[in-house]
Amino acid sequence: MQKTKNKMMKEPEVLSRINRVKPLTNFIFSVIFAILALTCIVPAIFIVIISFSSMDSINQIGYSFKPLSWSLDAYIYLWNNRSMIGTAFLVSVFVTVAGTVVSLFLTAAMGYSLSRSNYKLKGLYTIIVFIPMVFGGGLVATYNVYTSVLHISDSLLVLILPLAVSSFNVIICKTFFKTTIPQSILESAEIDGASQMRTYFTIVLPISKPLLATIGILQSFSYWNDWFLSLMYINNPKLYSLQAVLMSVEKNIEFLAQNANTMGASVAAYATSMPKEPMRMAMAVIIVVPIACAYPFFQQYFVSGLTIGSVKE
Repeated sequence: MQKTKNKMMKEPEVLSRINRVKPLTNFIFSVIFAILALTCIVPAIFIVIISFSSMDSINQIGYSFKPLSWSLDAYIYLWNNRSMIGTAFLVSVFVTVAGTVVSLFLTAAMGYSLSRSNYKLKGLYTIIVFIPMVFGGGLVATYNVYTSVLHISDSLLVLILPLAVSSFNVIICKTFFKTTIPQSILESAEIDGASQMRTYFTIVLPISKPLLATIGILQSFSYWNDWFLSLMYINNPKLYSLQAVLMSVEKNIEFLAQNANTMGASVAAYATSMPKEPMRMAMAVIIVVPIACAYPFFQQYFVSGLTIGSVKE
């Protein structure tokens, strides 16, 4: 009896020694992760510095962490176009928020339906969801569907619906619901008389906060960074997304810079004095900062073990 007791007391000590990380290994991993962190942080800081650099400094020494002089010309130019950029910013915010909500609703509902073993059409719809992961309809067919069949071109719907559902996200939801949510919880709700809709909204979704947060932040990145849909389907300048507007501004800058010699004296002088490089970086800062500020609100849900203790043995 005493031997058994001593053995049980020694087991945690043995496991602790086995799982212990050696100081040298810990140092090596710390250095590796520090380098990886710097590779992500330093370019962002560099972009901000360039956006505040003057064109004279860039022309003389190029991109540098220590420019010869600082300037707000890039941000002043964007501020002078605040009416157009502000409208595009509001459009991008609305599309990102509305699109993410619609995407979460459709993706989670579809994934939950496919995860239920008693759903008769599970096999058919799984194949339908899987096909777009391998084959695409092509640009011409997609354009005809949105413009001639659905008639949603030149509207905010064309910026939301094409990105609303991803087959990959549906498969992730299906796997999560099937492997993570205990079947006993669903059976208990069914015995208590809860409908499928009530079970889904009151039990399944609250447990699935990490899944919804992960898919939500990925979808919000997709909506916020999208410019292709505006370029393809939007003709009304008031419906352009922020990325499309800034891309248009950058093209105009490039056009003026390349053709300054063939224009009038005033236009040529304006094109020459325009802070082209700082302005490109200022555009990148304007695009990145809002979505970077939104990330911490999602981070709190990236936890595991929410279902631990939900079912009592």
